[in-house]
Amino acid sequence: MSQANIPNITPDITVTRDDAINLLLSSIALEELGLSHIINAEGEKIQYALGTLPGISSPPATISELLAVNESVRHTLRDITKKEFVLQGKLDSVLSIPSSSGSTG
Repeated sequence: MSQANIPNITPDITVTRDDAINLLLSSIALEELGLSHIINAEGEKIQYALGTLPGISSPPATISELLAVNESVRHTLRDITKKEFVLQGKLDSVLSIPSSSGSTG
């Protein structure tokens, strides 16, 4: 058995302060977009359970099935709400960063 040979990689990445702020804002926006897709899917889950999802015919759900769907959606929305608080904190932190740096006085 021989030693792994790792090539010498020295990437040169240059990111300005403004670029970093824009990348952080973009990452927050993409997370928000992902959460919106999850919320939409939860709405479609409810529509399916109620038999009101356009284009799909499903047998009527029982009360216990509706309660299970409701519980599932409630837990998912609770977790999304927690994530929203975290994202709000990240956004507040990024927006409080001075966009340009000058000499300190």
